[in-house]
Amino acid sequence: MQKIIRITLHTLLLSSLFMLSSAFAASITLPQTGQKSCSDADGKAIACAGSGQDGAWLKGAAWPAPRFTDNSNGTVTDNLTGLIWLKNADCFNTQVWTAALTCANTLASGACGLTDGSKSGDWRLPNRKELQSLVDRSKNSPALPAGHPFTSVQSNNYWSSSSYSNRATNAWYVYLNDGYVSSNYKVIINYVWPVRAGQ
Repeated sequence: MQKIIRITLHTLLLSSLFMLSSAFAASITLPQTGQKSCSDADGKAIACAGSGQDGAWLKGAAWPAPRFTDNSNGTVTDNLTGLIWLKNADCFNTQVWTAALTCANTLASGACGLTDGSKSGDWRLPNRKELQSLVDRSKNSPALPAGHPFTSVQSNNYWSSSSYSNRATNAWYVYLNDGYVSSNYKVIINYVWPVRAGQ
């Protein structure tokens, strides 16, 4: 009987600790989309108040000002995510997916206007979420925040490093004309925009 009570108390204690740790589990705040206007079904501008649209709620973490810092070494830091992007968004032109991975993974200081001391292996192709994090849903051609310091941004498809789980022959891309996200065959050519983690 005493053993059963001890086991039950032990189980209750573990259960309580799990519930307590779940209640205090770390959470993230997603960034705002950048969209501040609202429209009706015909695309006509309407007041945002009471519309229930993104522009009315403005939910998410506000973007820092400035959003980006030009590091004057061929790199740009996104002050929202801490990611460091290659300033030249068209150094590698268009590549098939496997070549895009290689271009990004072997990038180093001395290429593409870099003077940051980076080595081969420091850079990589961004995953789908990282690439999407650059998009300002209120902009187009390209769908990037106003005043961004990037050069040679193409209003076209940019590869991510994320494969499409439903079809292994495909990978995700972001269409920087309007921020549209989709997948395409890995043998199709898209643009390459390397990133590295913040230091």
